[in-house]
Amino acid sequence: MFMEVYKNNMEYPSLSTPPAGSIRFNTDSKKMEIYNGEAWWEIDATSPYTQTGGTRGLVGGGNQPAISNVIQYQNIDSTGDFVDFGDLTRNSILSTSCSSRTRGIWAGGLNPNSDDTIDYVTISSTANATDFGNLDASKHNLGGLSSQTRGIFAGGQEPSIVNTMTYVTIAATGNAVDFGDISSGTRYAISCCASPTRGLMMGGASSNVIEYLTIATTGNTSDFGDLNVAVNNQASASNAVRGISSSGTSPMTNTMDYMTIATLGNATDFGDSTQARYAHEGMASPTRAVFAGGNTDPAKVATVDYVQIMTTGNVLDFGDLVAVCEFAAVCSNGHGGLG
Repeated sequence: MFMEVYKNNMEYPSLSTPPAGSIRFNTDSKKMEIYNGEAWWEIDATSPYTQTGGTRGLVGGGNQPAISNVIQYQNIDSTGDFVDFGDLTRNSILSTSCSSRTRGIWAGGLNPNSDDTIDYVTISSTANATDFGNLDASKHNLGGLSSQTRGIFAGGQEPSIVNTMTYVTIAATGNAVDFGDISSGTRYAISCCASPTRGLMMGGASSNVIEYLTIATTGNTSDFGDLNVAVNNQASASNAVRGISSSGTSPMTNTMDYMTIATLGNATDFGDSTQARYAHEGMASPTRAVFAGGNTDPAKVATVDYVQIMTTGNVLDFGDLVAVCEFAAVCSNGHGGLG
């Protein structure tokens, strides 16, 4: 970790340029700061407990059972059924999402053709989504991850499969701009998660490849390791330390893997889901990963289950969605990218 040295009220110059993700204490503002590769940013000291009474998880769009614009939510630190939040600006499946502690974002999707729409909501409220901007192209079946400041959208179909990545600044509104490329090639149905500094992209297109990027910079992905099973349309979630990949298809499986985000290496077995399923989505609090909806082939389900992220073991029942749902996009105000 890069740190600046203070002595006798004198600030000594840095020994080198700090790497992105470095943390310091600013003695003037009395705030912790993180370096994003270009500038120092104050670390947000708020929590989902002060904002929404706990981590709030949002599920938007999907087949519910027809293509829908419904957003539903629940406090994922507890258990129980999801309830209505509001509506997206359009009906959509195969979109992606990301979030800060205050905003949830949905991007792209299919209904019946790909679109380039980006919507957002204020997570602490219950209301309809508002227009945020547009992707670089109309696409669906893409992956999404975020830190507190930046959301990244990866791969997808336009309808051709692409390896491009774009990003937005979550606190602002505007169009997505180029971030870099997925180094392993064109990918769709990628599952993503993050710590505050690093994003992981797993599986997709029946792949077992895990890649990573540094969220605060721009550039191409690098190899991280491999999942135990080649899958696509799996769910993933993380806290700031550990990422979990759950189930998926090609072939359909109920296995769950985990990886330590700050290291490199192959995934390790976590446990099993109650059902072999795909087209479900994962969201997280600092302690819990929650997996919602999906398809067990041939049936769509409203099932929601969860695990404690820092343990290993099989899933436990959480509750149910408002209706059966597959290919939705989810976010929360307590996931690993927020620290």
